[in-house]
Amino acid sequence: MEQIEFDYPAKRKVSQRAHVGVVGSGGLEVLLEPSEGERSHVFIRTSVHGFREIWKAVMDRFFAKYDGIVCIQINDAGGTPGSVMLRLEQAVEVSEQ
Repeated sequence: MEQIEFDYPAKRKVSQRAHVGVVGSGGLEVLLEPSEGERSHVFIRTSVHGFREIWKAVMDRFFAKYDGIVCIQINDAGGTPGSVMLRLEQAVEVSEQ
């Protein structure tokens, strides 16, 4: 397992947790929870080694649009960048209901 972490500046308080997806062959889960401070923290646990720059690009793209102060945990079993973005967007939608 490879573990990757990123931090991003954030502005907006988030009030609700979210859990979307499941870890399985080619799948991933995203856990999003409200955090304190002025930064969001992302912790990724992935079974696929050597893709830190791809993860960084996906997370940079996500946080270019999203300003919530959150802690995001991603547990990955080989999800594609498109499925990562989909799960992140689903988590945001659930957290804002």
